[in-house]
Amino acid sequence: MDSHIYGVSKKTLFLFTLLCLSVSSISALPHQNKTGNSTGTGQMINSNSVLVALLDSHYTELAELVEKALLLQTLEEAVGKHNITIFAPRNEALERQLDPEFKRFLLEPGNLKSLQTLLLFHIIPQRVGSNDWPGHKSNPSRHTTLCNDHLHLITKNSGKKVVGSAELTRPDDVTRPDGVIHGIERLLVPQSVQEDFNRRRSLRSISAVLPEGAPEVDPRTHRLKKPEPPVRAGSPPVLPIYDAMAPGPSLAPAPAPGPGGPHHHFDGESQVKDFIQTLLLYGGYNEMADILVNLTSLATEMGRLVSEGYVLTVLAPNDEAMAKLTTDQLSEPGAPEQIIYYHIIPEYQTEESMYNAVRRFGKIGYDTLRLPHKVVAQEADGSVKFGSGDGSAYLFDPDIYTDGRISVQGIDGVLFPEVEKESTSVKKSVSSVKVATTKPRRGKLMEVACIMLGTLGQHSRFTTCQ
Repeated sequence: MDSHIYGVSKKTLFLFTLLCLSVSSISALPHQNKTGNSTGTGQMINSNSVLVALLDSHYTELAELVEKALLLQTLEEAVGKHNITIFAPRNEALERQLDPEFKRFLLEPGNLKSLQTLLLFHIIPQRVGSNDWPGHKSNPSRHTTLCNDHLHLITKNSGKKVVGSAELTRPDDVTRPDGVIHGIERLLVPQSVQEDFNRRRSLRSISAVLPEGAPEVDPRTHRLKKPEPPVRAGSPPVLPIYDAMAPGPSLAPAPAPGPGGPHHHFDGESQVKDFIQTLLLYGGYNEMADILVNLTSLATEMGRLVSEGYVLTVLAPNDEAMAKLTTDQLSEPGAPEQIIYYHIIPEYQTEESMYNAVRRFGKIGYDTLRLPHKVVAQEADGSVKFGSGDGSAYLFDPDIYTDGRISVQGIDGVLFPEVEKESTSVKKSVSSVKVATTKPRRGKLMEVACIMLGTLGQHSRFTTCQ
């Protein structure tokens, strides 16, 4: 017989306590949908995010490993909480300098945890630029990575910056508002992953990274070849594109002030002329070309921006969409400029890059030259859809013009910010209310009273009976 506590057996009391604990633990878990992802409200990732830049950068091998490791959601959450610093090995370090057996070990389905740990070891949950590196006379700085391991940042006496066992080859290669990407010479392998690999091979000492070969000798000079410094195709502008734009929209030509003087790394005027000529030869975009050249001075301004090193993506509505614009929408001062500004994205995007972004993240918010409004893009019917509702537009003619600095994408509608749509609907509702109140209705009792007054000849004294 079980002993009783206040009339309840110990076994019954234990089962009741266990049931309460299991119910509370289940309720504490996040709700999941059919795909296994938590249904918490996630923020829409910005197209200017460092994560989007990594997936579309020249570090293709690292971006492919991130997708295979199923780390996109983890990195989205990390970017949403704080800035991050990514140390990206060059493609050659992952293709030819990595032990083939170690690479096979990482790509095996049973070693997904080791692959995730290896990749998170290259990411620090804070922004560390090249200017934040400790000097060669300072002590090494210690930073915690996303896999809860540590990396040491030092500067050698020669001035070279080192993270772990790898030197920085391209410091501050990609900078975004929410993070920075540094290019490094080799892959960083944490001790835990090295031990897992050695345990699988049943060996104690084996290096996951192949040893460096002998230095190369130039046959012409019989001297050692020195590694070429990274060369960029033009230094990026110092100021944001909004500070380099003209002071305000106007119908008269307004030159755009340069960010730091007449650099002119690129011939922007010729590039803008080429893309407008392409619009005319392509057919169906004559109205867009006419607004850029004749109705406004935006063609001149875009040429100056491209000459200063900025890149632009133009969402060009076709003639059928432009014909739907009313006179009221174009008659206000500065209205054509504001409409076109909302169709220019200060990034270089192609049909492939935009479709890959919306396919990965669902919705992408692109900044436009019309601050602070953004164009929201999403995947729809195997294409890219901009906007929402009746004011949406599809990517109709992809890659009409792409030269590395200017990208023109044809769409089948004219886009307007959501604020303007709401104000337009409010104006329509107010006008409908006014029309309804201009025709008052008389009740049955008032009609009978007017008839009785009419028999007495007194109805003309009351306005309601007239």
